Amino acid sequence: MKVKILSYTPEPEKVISMAAKLCYSAVGVDEIEENLTPENIDEFLNRLMSLGHESPLEHVTFTFAVEGISRACSHQLVRHRIASYSQQSQRYVKLDQFEYIIPPHINEIAEARDLFIDKMKKDQEVYDKLVELLFKKHYNKFIEIGKNEKAAKRKAEKWAIEDARYVFPNACETKIVFTMNVRSLYNFLHHRCCIRAQWEIRELATEMLKQLKQISPVLFKDMGPKCVKGPCPEGSMTCGRIVQIREKFKNL
Repeated sequence: MKVKILSYTPEPEKVISMAAKLCYSAVGVDEIEENLTPENIDEFLNRLMSLGHESPLEHVTFTFAVEGISRACSHQLVRHRIASYSQQSQRYVKLDQFEYIIPPHINEIAEARDLFIDKMKKDQEVYDKLVELLFKKHYNKFIEIGKNEKAAKRKAEKWAIEDARYVFPNACETKIVFTMNVRSLYNFLHHRCCIRAQWEIRELATEMLKQLKQISPVLFKDMGPKCVKGPCPEGSMTCGRIVQIREKFKNL
Protein backbone atom coordinates (compact mmCIF):
# COMPACT_ATOMS: atom_id res chain seq x y z
CA MET A 1 0.00 0.00 0.00
CA LYS A 2 1.24 3.45 -0.93
CA VAL A 3 -0.36 6.62 0.46
CA LYS A 4 0.67 10.12 -0.58
CA ILE A 5 -0.78 13.54 0.21
CA LEU A 6 -0.84 15.34 -3.14
CA SER A 7 -1.98 18.74 -1.91
CA TYR A 8 -3.74 20.53 0.90
CA THR A 9 -5.05 23.96 1.84
CA PRO A 10 -2.04 26.17 2.70
CA GLU A 11 -1.70 27.07 6.38
CA PRO A 12 -4.63 24.81 7.32
CA GLU A 13 -4.68 25.67 11.02
CA LYS A 14 -4.59 29.40 10.32
CA VAL A 15 -7.43 29.15 7.77
CA ILE A 16 -9.66 27.35 10.25
CA SER A 17 -8.78 29.85 12.98
CA MET A 18 -9.70 32.76 10.72
CA ALA A 19 -13.07 31.20 9.87
CA ALA A 20 -13.79 30.52 13.54
CA LYS A 21 -12.63 34.00 14.60
CA LEU A 22 -15.15 35.57 12.26
CA CYS A 23 -17.92 33.60 13.99
CA TYR A 24 -17.04 34.81 17.49
CA SER A 25 -15.86 38.38 17.07
CA ALA A 26 -16.86 41.65 15.42
CA VAL A 27 -13.86 41.74 13.08
CA GLY A 28 -14.22 42.32 9.36
CA VAL A 29 -12.32 40.56 6.61
CA ASP A 30 -9.46 43.06 6.74
CA GLU A 31 -8.78 42.35 10.41
CA ILE A 32 -9.36 38.61 10.36
CA GLU A 33 -5.64 37.74 10.37
CA GLU A 34 -4.64 40.15 13.13
CA ASN A 35 -3.02 38.64 16.25
CA LEU A 36 -3.14 35.10 14.86
CA THR A 37 0.28 34.04 16.11
CA PRO A 38 1.16 30.31 16.25
CA GLU A 39 0.46 30.37 20.00
CA ASN A 40 -2.91 32.05 19.51
CA ILE A 41 -3.85 29.64 16.75
CA ASP A 42 -3.04 26.66 18.97
CA GLU A 43 -5.12 28.08 21.82
CA PHE A 44 -7.96 29.03 19.47
CA LEU A 45 -8.17 25.56 17.89
CA ASN A 46 -8.09 23.81 21.25
CA ARG A 47 -10.97 25.97 22.44
CA LEU A 48 -12.85 25.36 19.21
CA MET A 49 -12.54 21.59 19.57
CA SER A 50 -13.62 21.67 23.21
CA LEU A 51 -16.80 23.48 22.15
CA GLY A 52 -17.52 20.91 19.45
CA HIS A 53 -17.75 23.68 16.82
CA GLU A 54 -16.65 21.75 13.74
CA SER A 55 -18.08 23.68 10.77
CA PRO A 56 -14.91 25.83 10.37
CA LEU A 57 -13.00 22.58 9.75
CA GLU A 58 -14.74 22.26 6.38
CA HIS A 59 -12.72 25.16 4.94
CA VAL A 60 -9.56 23.01 4.76
CA THR A 61 -9.12 20.01 2.48
CA PHE A 62 -6.47 17.35 1.89
CA THR A 63 -6.04 15.38 -1.35
CA PHE A 64 -4.62 11.84 -1.17
CA ALA A 65 -3.36 9.44 -3.81
CA VAL A 66 -3.49 5.76 -2.89
CA GLU A 67 -2.39 2.61 -4.67
CA GLY A 68 -2.02 -1.00 -3.63
CA ILE A 69 -5.44 -1.36 -2.05
CA SER A 70 -8.14 -3.83 -3.00
CA ARG A 71 -11.50 -3.10 -4.52
CA ALA A 72 -12.95 -4.38 -1.24
CA CYS A 73 -11.13 -1.56 0.55
CA SER A 74 -12.09 1.12 -1.98
CA HIS A 75 -15.76 0.09 -1.69
CA GLN A 76 -15.55 0.88 2.03
CA LEU A 77 -13.68 4.12 1.40
CA VAL A 78 -16.27 5.59 -0.98
CA ARG A 79 -19.03 5.04 1.58
CA HIS A 80 -17.65 8.22 3.18
CA ARG A 81 -19.81 10.39 0.98
CA ILE A 82 -18.63 13.92 1.83
CA ALA A 83 -15.54 13.60 -0.34
CA SER A 84 -14.50 13.59 -4.00
CA TYR A 85 -13.12 10.44 -5.65
CA SER A 86 -11.31 9.61 -8.91
CA GLN A 87 -10.64 5.89 -9.29
CA GLN A 88 -8.75 4.00 -11.99
CA SER A 89 -11.38 2.65 -14.36
CA GLN A 90 -11.57 -1.00 -15.37
CA ARG A 91 -13.76 0.11 -18.29
CA TYR A 92 -10.95 2.09 -19.91
CA VAL A 93 -7.81 0.39 -18.58
CA LYS A 94 -7.16 -3.10 -19.93
CA LEU A 95 -5.57 -5.27 -17.24
CA ASP A 96 -3.14 -7.57 -19.03
CA GLN A 97 -1.98 -8.78 -15.60
CA PHE A 98 -4.07 -7.54 -12.73
CA GLU A 99 -2.46 -7.04 -9.34
CA TYR A 100 -4.23 -8.32 -6.26
CA ILE A 101 -4.13 -8.02 -2.48
CA ILE A 102 -3.66 -11.15 -0.35
CA PRO A 103 -5.21 -10.83 3.13
CA PRO A 104 -2.55 -11.47 5.82
CA HIS A 105 -4.38 -14.40 7.42
CA ILE A 106 -4.54 -16.16 4.05
CA ASN A 107 -0.91 -15.37 3.34
CA GLU A 108 0.16 -16.99 6.62
CA ILE A 109 -1.17 -20.43 5.60
CA ALA A 110 0.74 -21.98 2.71
CA GLU A 111 -2.17 -24.07 1.42
CA ALA A 112 -4.60 -21.15 1.65
CA ARG A 113 -2.13 -18.83 -0.10
CA ASP A 114 -1.63 -21.33 -2.95
CA LEU A 115 -5.39 -21.72 -3.41
CA PHE A 116 -5.83 -17.95 -3.44
CA ILE A 117 -3.06 -17.34 -5.99
CA ASP A 118 -4.37 -20.15 -8.20
CA LYS A 119 -7.81 -18.51 -8.21
CA MET A 120 -6.29 -15.17 -9.18
CA LYS A 121 -4.48 -16.82 -12.11
CA LYS A 122 -7.72 -18.43 -13.29
CA ASP A 123 -9.55 -15.10 -13.08
CA GLN A 124 -6.89 -13.53 -15.31
CA GLU A 125 -7.15 -16.39 -17.81
CA VAL A 126 -10.94 -16.08 -17.98
CA TYR A 127 -10.70 -12.30 -18.33
CA ASP A 128 -8.21 -12.63 -21.20
CA LYS A 129 -10.42 -15.18 -22.98
CA LEU A 130 -13.55 -13.08 -22.54
CA VAL A 131 -11.75 -10.01 -23.90
CA GLU A 132 -10.66 -12.04 -26.92
CA LEU A 133 -14.17 -13.39 -27.64
CA LEU A 134 -15.93 -10.09 -27.05
CA PHE A 135 -13.38 -8.15 -29.07
CA LYS A 136 -14.01 -10.34 -32.14
CA LYS A 137 -17.76 -9.92 -31.79
CA HIS A 138 -17.66 -6.14 -31.46
CA TYR A 139 -14.89 -5.61 -34.02
CA ASN A 140 -16.79 -7.47 -36.75
CA LYS A 141 -19.93 -5.51 -35.90
CA PHE A 142 -18.15 -2.15 -36.16
CA ILE A 143 -16.49 -3.10 -39.46
CA GLU A 144 -19.87 -4.10 -40.87
CA ILE A 145 -21.38 -0.70 -40.08
CA GLY A 146 -18.52 1.13 -41.77
CA LYS A 147 -16.06 2.00 -38.99
CA ASN A 148 -12.43 2.25 -40.10
CA GLU A 149 -10.06 -0.39 -38.72
CA LYS A 150 -8.41 1.84 -36.11
CA ALA A 151 -11.70 3.14 -34.74
CA ALA A 152 -13.23 -0.35 -34.78
CA LYS A 153 -10.33 -1.79 -32.77
CA ARG A 154 -10.43 1.01 -30.20
CA LYS A 155 -14.18 0.79 -29.67
CA ALA A 156 -14.25 -3.01 -29.72
CA GLU A 157 -11.60 -3.27 -27.00
CA LYS A 158 -13.40 -0.74 -24.82
CA TRP A 159 -16.67 -2.66 -25.12
CA ALA A 160 -14.88 -5.96 -24.51
CA ILE A 161 -13.05 -5.01 -21.32
CA GLU A 162 -16.05 -3.29 -19.72
CA ASP A 163 -17.92 -6.62 -19.74
CA ALA A 164 -14.94 -8.92 -19.12
CA ARG A 165 -14.07 -7.00 -15.93
CA TYR A 166 -17.03 -8.63 -14.18
CA VAL A 167 -14.88 -11.69 -13.45
CA PHE A 168 -12.39 -9.73 -11.36
CA PRO A 169 -12.51 -10.41 -7.58
CA ASN A 170 -12.68 -8.04 -4.61
CA ALA A 171 -8.96 -8.67 -4.21
CA CYS A 172 -8.20 -6.80 -7.45
CA GLU A 173 -5.80 -3.92 -6.79
CA THR A 174 -6.97 -0.38 -7.50
CA LYS A 175 -5.66 3.17 -7.45
CA ILE A 176 -7.64 6.18 -6.29
CA VAL A 177 -7.32 9.92 -5.67
CA PHE A 178 -9.67 11.49 -3.16
CA THR A 179 -10.21 14.78 -1.36
CA MET A 180 -11.76 15.26 2.08
CA ASN A 181 -12.24 18.29 4.27
CA VAL A 182 -10.99 18.10 7.85
CA ARG A 183 -14.43 17.55 9.34
CA SER A 184 -14.97 14.53 7.07
CA LEU A 185 -11.47 13.31 7.88
CA TYR A 186 -12.30 13.38 11.59
CA ASN A 187 -15.33 11.16 10.93
CA PHE A 188 -13.32 8.83 8.68
CA LEU A 189 -10.46 8.48 11.18
CA HIS A 190 -12.78 7.93 14.14
CA HIS A 191 -14.39 4.97 12.38
CA ARG A 192 -11.58 3.49 10.32
CA CYS A 193 -8.70 3.69 12.80
CA CYS A 194 -10.75 1.61 15.24
CA ILE A 195 -9.54 -1.95 15.80
CA ARG A 196 -13.01 -3.15 14.76
CA ALA A 197 -12.57 -1.69 11.27
CA GLN A 198 -11.49 -4.13 8.54
CA TRP A 199 -7.70 -4.56 8.54
CA GLU A 200 -6.98 -3.00 5.15
CA ILE A 201 -8.91 0.25 5.53
CA ARG A 202 -7.58 0.50 9.11
CA GLU A 203 -4.05 0.36 7.70
CA LEU A 204 -4.97 3.03 5.15
CA ALA A 205 -6.53 5.32 7.77
CA THR A 206 -3.58 4.95 10.13
CA GLU A 207 -1.07 5.85 7.41
CA MET A 208 -3.18 8.84 6.38
CA LEU A 209 -3.26 10.06 9.98
CA LYS A 210 0.49 9.63 10.33
CA GLN A 211 1.06 11.94 7.36
CA LEU A 212 -1.63 14.40 8.46
CA LYS A 213 0.05 14.81 11.84
CA GLN A 214 3.30 15.78 10.13
CA ILE A 215 1.56 18.59 8.25
CA SER A 216 -0.95 19.76 10.82
CA PRO A 217 -0.07 18.50 14.31
CA VAL A 218 -2.54 20.70 16.19
CA LEU A 219 -5.56 19.72 14.12
CA PHE A 220 -4.81 16.00 14.30
CA LYS A 221 -3.07 15.57 17.66
CA ASP A 222 -6.05 13.81 19.28
CA MET A 223 -7.15 11.92 16.20
CA GLY A 224 -7.60 8.18 15.83
CA PRO A 225 -10.45 5.98 17.03
CA LYS A 226 -12.91 7.71 19.37
CA CYS A 227 -11.38 6.01 22.42
CA VAL A 228 -8.20 8.10 21.99
CA LYS A 229 -9.96 11.08 23.55
CA GLY A 230 -12.94 9.55 25.34
CA PRO A 231 -14.58 6.29 26.33
CA CYS A 232 -14.92 3.43 23.86
CA PRO A 233 -18.27 3.79 22.02
CA GLU A 234 -18.49 0.10 21.12
CA GLY A 235 -20.08 -1.06 24.36
CA SER A 236 -20.00 -4.84 24.76
CA MET A 237 -18.10 -5.10 21.44
CA THR A 238 -15.09 -3.15 22.74
CA CYS A 239 -11.67 -4.60 22.01
CA GLY A 240 -10.66 -4.01 25.63
CA ARG A 241 -7.32 -2.50 24.62
CA ILE A 242 -7.99 1.18 25.23
CA VAL A 243 -4.66 1.80 27.03
CA GLN A 244 -2.61 0.28 24.20
CA ILE A 245 -4.68 2.02 21.51
CA ARG A 246 -4.26 5.45 23.16
CA GLU A 247 -0.53 4.91 23.47
CA LYS A 248 -0.23 3.86 19.82
CA PHE A 249 -1.97 6.93 18.43
CA LYS A 250 -0.32 9.29 20.86
CA ASN A 251 3.06 8.22 19.48
CA LEU A 252 2.03 7.80 15.84
